This record gives sequence, structure tokens and C-alpha cells, in this order.
Amino acid sequence: MTLSDDLLDTVGTGSHHDPHAVLGLHPVADAEGGSAWVVRVRRPLATSVTARFDDGTSVPLEHVRAGIWEGSRAGDARAYRIVAKYSGGSDFDADDPYRFGPSIGELDLHLISEGRHEELWRVLGSHVREYGGVHGTAFAVWAPNARAVRVVGDFNDWDGQGHAMRSMGGSGVWEIFVPDVLAGATYKYELLARAGTWVTKADPMARAAEVPPATASVVVQAKHVWHDDAWMTQRARTSTISQPMSVYELHFGSWRPGLSYRDAADQLIEYVSAQAFTHIEFLPLAEHPFGGSWGYQVTGYYAPTSRFGHPDDLRYLIDRLHQAGIGVIMDWVPGHFPKDAFALARFDGEALYEHPDPRRGEHRDWGTYIFDFGRNEVRNFLVANALYWLEEFHVDGLRVDAVASMLYLDYSREDGDWVPNIHGGRENLEAIRFLQEVNATAYKRYPGIAMIAEESTSFPGVTAPTSRAGLGFGFKWNMGWMNDTLQYIARDPMYRSHHEGEMSFSFVYAFSENFVLPISHDEVVHGKGSLFHRMPGDHWQKLANMRAFLAYMWGHPGKQLLFMGQEFGQMSEWSEGRSLDWWLLDQPAHAQLQSFVGTLNRTYRDHSALWARDADGAAFHRLGAPTWNPNVIAFTRRDWHGNTVAVIGNFSGVPISALALDLPETGVWHEVLNTDATEFGGSGVGNLGVVSADADGRASITLPPLGVLWLRHDPQAHIPSPTQG
Repeated sequence: MTLSDDLLDTVGTGSHHDPHAVLGLHPVADAEGGSAWVVRVRRPLATSVTARFDDGTSVPLEHVRAGIWEGSRAGDARAYRIVAKYSGGSDFDADDPYRFGPSIGELDLHLISEGRHEELWRVLGSHVREYGGVHGTAFAVWAPNARAVRVVGDFNDWDGQGHAMRSMGGSGVWEIFVPDVLAGATYKYELLARAGTWVTKADPMARAAEVPPATASVVVQAKHVWHDDAWMTQRARTSTISQPMSVYELHFGSWRPGLSYRDAADQLIEYVSAQAFTHIEFLPLAEHPFGGSWGYQVTGYYAPTSRFGHPDDLRYLIDRLHQAGIGVIMDWVPGHFPKDAFALARFDGEALYEHPDPRRGEHRDWGTYIFDFGRNEVRNFLVANALYWLEEFHVDGLRVDAVASMLYLDYSREDGDWVPNIHGGRENLEAIRFLQEVNATAYKRYPGIAMIAEESTSFPGVTAPTSRAGLGFGFKWNMGWMNDTLQYIARDPMYRSHHEGEMSFSFVYAFSENFVLPISHDEVVHGKGSLFHRMPGDHWQKLANMRAFLAYMWGHPGKQLLFMGQEFGQMSEWSEGRSLDWWLLDQPAHAQLQSFVGTLNRTYRDHSALWARDADGAAFHRLGAPTWNPNVIAFTRRDWHGNTVAVIGNFSGVPISALALDLPETGVWHEVLNTDATEFGGSGVGNLGVVSADADGRASITLPPLGVLWLRHDPQAHIPSPTQG
């Protein structure tokens, strides 16, 4: 069989699209027309090369050209190894990557091309496998614009000429199985662009990466054995909308700096359990090169950041949290990605993951690229990524960042800098279809999870099901509520009576979506100060305002989210570069606030009226009459069994005595929470634990200054009197 010099030169330099067609073992006809085999290997600089077959025979090979050696044998095909001698060195005995068949099947390739491979991470990327008794790693990458692809790593001294990958045709996928490469190996891909230049990239599907600022991908093998079966079974049987959800949002690196995923398990469980939050929400844990981005500039969508340990260490942490009854939500960033040269940007030499038109493919404000949501393979990459975190790490939900930037083609753009959709509108139809697909697929495969949209506009149907043309999210962050209430609570109590609508306007739309009420990291950075800092008044008044605000927030329809540090009154603005101000807990007033938040969460969880019907407007009733006080905001919540809790807030700076208020039920109302209790650092104004409503439902209530009461109706309770105890 005669091979052209050009072909041999191309294979020799690792720049051929199908090196397996030349290298390896191939059938040929011998001189008599019988069957024979030719074996070719690439061993530049060798002085002699021999193929040793597993039947004990050896075939000496002759150098042909460009470091390629060739020899033939009669008989059947057999496994073999290559022994090469080098001048002044010992024999080098190794297996041949080019004797193995494709590591990816036709069905997988078809699903990838269709954009329907829901478990994409199982076939692309790097995977430790065994072929015919040989252990090694199968590498596969999608790069349809590349003319050639090579894998480089610490196993070949970062010279990929001997590990050129084979093209799998029109799928755009390239693959190779490299024997003896095992977990822990570092690698990248070298891609020959159509323009003729080589680019070196980390693996988009890598499931681990080096610790930044190093950027290589890492071959990894999961070995964690899960022990959260009870949690996962119960989760699948429940719907998050009808369950309590108070979320503790944290940035892993600055909560308590220096902890690994594994080290943090005991401390997080102890702290979050004491505070009685139902869930933790981690700022993004996917790999990112710059810590100051807080994880929102993702370069490794399938790789948990290695700053805090091995991927199995993160599995261990989540497993332990589940066993302790704590849910885990993770921030996810499918809207855009950074332009770092080693990652997704211009992956195979030109626009691939990003939209090629900069009017749709570049985010001007953030200096990032926007995914091409209309391309099957890109959409598949993102949908499968969401499923990956739900499947492989058992996360209970994903909070999807910057949804508004995905929904609108003119988001943060001037006229002439955006391209309308096919109907002439501003909606990004491809992104909308992607969001619908990821939500529908995630809920189909993993019932009981929570897909949460950080969406700041009035886009309709964010939490409506996809069957009714909604986006299909389970929840939406209520950014309007957040802005209005923070504006109100920052006002001097003397002037709040003129701005009551800032606190109550949310009642108008509270049931238009399934809402999460967020006081997130975004509200305590960039000059905004901490939540404590926003409160008016002296130190005592600031803490009283915080308790009142949080009790109002926890009583309001919707789920709750609070960023770390606010639960004990962090005074300084949050910075990712340093720890929270834990020393504040040495001050009794801040320790009392922390104790209050724990009590708030436990009381909330104990009263289903506050969470069972969050999306049902019929379970909410605004209170008032016979008099109206603009500083008093009061309402009731009810569960499916008729249990009722009244939330009554006095946001003025003075107590209110004998306020006449019409309650929806007669009889006794127990004071289950008083933010002004002395145990929390308050002044102790209240109702001695009981409020009674007459036959018309009218009650006379004492309200503490800057305080909120929670009253639980008890229809069977006895009302004490002076003559009858």
C-alpha cells in the first residue's frame, strides 16, 4: 500500500483529520492474495521500532517518512504493543492509541448533532475507561470548524503530534483513546483552525481543572458513594412551592476562608442547622479563573472549582448537607461566558459557542460573549450542563443568573446595536426556547427540584408551565419587592407614613408568579453597604429595623433568601477577599440578632400558613379598619387546613397602644413572634403573649416600636379573665 509523502507528512505532524486511517493495524492483501495486516506507528527519533503481538510474535518495522514506521504480518489481527529504541536510551515499551476503535457510538453522535443528548458529559470530555483489558482515557471534543485536533498533556510532555484525534465526520466530534492515561493527568486540546493557526484550549466538557491561575483540564474519576437516598426519595415526592424555603446564600471562599469542601461540611451543617435555614445557595461553584468575579465568569461549566478540592469533595459536602436535612441550590450562568483565550471563546479558531454576530454574540457591559442559543450543539451543551449538576452532584435546584439579559435582544444596547427577531421584535426567541427546554427537561427528570430565575423585568409567564407558553421556572426572584422594601426601610421612621406603598405595592402582584424574596449578595456590595448599614437611626434602632424588616419579609407571600452575614448584622460591606465579620458575635446585640434569625426560621417552619399557599392569593388577606395608620402594615396568611397567622408591623419609631384592628377570626390569637422581645435585644413591648378578638373579630393590639408581631389564631383556646383563670 503506497502512501503519498504529503499524507505521511501530515500524519507525522499530527495535523491530519483521520490519523487512524493511516496509523494502527490495517488489512491488506499479501502477494498471493491472502489476508495480511500492516501496522504503522509514529515514533520520530527512534533508531528501531518493533511491534510485539500478544501471540508472542514480533514484527520489525521500517522507517517510511516523517517519523512513521511500517511493517506487515500474515494471519489474524492481534493486539500489540510497540517497543522503540532510542540512541543512548533504554527501550520504550508502550501501547498504541491507534489500534483502538472509536470510543463514541453512532447513536451518541446522532443525538449530539440533533442537540438532544441529555447526558452529554458521559460521552464528551475525558473518561477513564478499559478497552480489551487496557486502562486509559478516552478523549472526545466537539470542534466542527477545526482541520485537526490533538490532545496534549503531562503524559506526552505537552507535544500532541503523537496524539492526533480522529474526526467523527459531520458531527464535528473528534476522539482518541490514549492508553495508560489515568485520573489526575492534566491536558488540553490543540486545534488547527481553518485559517491555518493552532489554538490551545481547555476541555469545555472537563469535569475538573487545575487550581487557578493554572488553566489545564484534569482527568477525573468519580468514586463518591452517596448516602442521601432518604432525602432524594422525599424530594421527588414533594413540590417546593408548597414547602417551607428560607435560603442562606453564601460565597464559599469568604464565608470562612481556608475551608475545603470537605472541611466545611461539619461547620456549615452546625451553623445552618442552628439558624434553621432550609436551604443553602452557593454562588457559582463552576470553575472560573478570576475569584473577583464571584464565579459568574465561568470557563469550566462541568468542573467544580478546584480551589476547594476534588469534585468528590463537593459531592461529600452536598451528601452531608442532605443527610442533615439541608437543601442545596447552586447559581448557574448560562447567559454569557468570558473571553479568556484558553476557554470557550473562539474555541476552534472562530465563533462556535458564541453567536457569530457581535450584535447578538457580545455583551457590551460585561465584556463577555453570549451563547448562540439557536445552535443545536450549544443548546445541548447548556441543557446537559444543568442536568449534570442535578444528576452528578444531587443539587436541589439551580438559580439561573441574568435571565433578563437572555430574554431581550436589545438588553443594554443602543438603537442600531441589536438585531430584531424574525418577527421584528426584541425578544430572543432562541433563548426563550432554550430556557423552556432546560426547565421542562430538568423537572421531567428530577421532580421536586427548584429552577429559579433571577429575572428583573415584567416578562410574562416566567413561572408559568411551558405547556402554557411560559418559561417553566419554578420560582422567580422578586426584584421589584426587593428594591421597594429596601428603599422604604432605609427611610427615617418619621417619614415612612408618606411612603407606605413601597412596602405594600408588592401585594398587587405577589401571586402573578411564584416568587423568592431576595436580599442577595448584589445588595451588599458596590457601595450599597450592608443591610445593617442601610437602616436608619442609632445602633439599637438599626437592629430593631433589621428584625422588623426580616419578620415582615418572612411573613410576606413568597420564599426567602438572605445573604450571609446579614443574619448577625454584618456592619461592613461584603468583600469576596476577606472573611465575614464573625467577631461581631462577641457583641451581645449582634448575637441576639443571630438568635432572632434562628427563632424566625424555626417559627416560620412550624407554621404552614406562612408557606403552604405561597402562590395562592385566596390564602392572603390584608388587615385594616376601623382605623387606618400608614405606619402599620398587617395581613393574614392561611394554609389548606384553615390555620391562620396574622403579620402585623409597626414601622414607626414609637409604640402604638390599643390599636383597633379587624381580625378575620374571633377568639384567641397567640403571639408566636415579637421582634421587640427582650431576648432579641428589644424593648419588650407586647401583648403578654395573647390578643383576643371579639365576636366581630375586632381586637385591641399593642404594637412595639419598629416591631413586627406574628399572631396565630387558636379557635379552641380559653380566654383568661379576672374572675375565671
